Amino acid sequence: MLKQLFLFVLVLFLCACSSPPQRNCANFKTGKFMFKSVINGEEKQTTFSRTKEIEIDYFEGKQDTSSIRWINDCEYVLKNINPKNKAEEKSIHIKILTTSDSSYTFEYNAIGDKRKFKGTAFKIN
Repeated sequence: MLKQLFLFVLVLFLCACSSPPQRNCANFKTGKFMFKSVINGEEKQTTFSRTKEIEIDYFEGKQDTSSIRWINDCEYVLKNINPKNKAEEKSIHIKILTTSDSSYTFEYNAIGDKRKFKGTAFKIN
């Protein structure tokens, strides 16, 4: 019984010591990126270019520009500069959850909306 308890504590300790997900968010503050999402059952692709102050999105031949306000290295808020309707007036909160060499997984939602969505963006330059 004592051996089983020791083994259980050892396994628990090893699991607790695993490293947290990698987050090198500074590598993704600027650049050109690609993001795929499913809309009405159809996969759509968005590309966007980001500087430290603006993000320009290209989706289905249309371009939108948003200002960026960085909260910290891994979180920022996008605000559409020229909204065309009420939905586009809402700011979007984005939080980078994990990073790899060429991509990052993020969580996003419209400010004031409790629903959160996840996605992965790939750096293309």
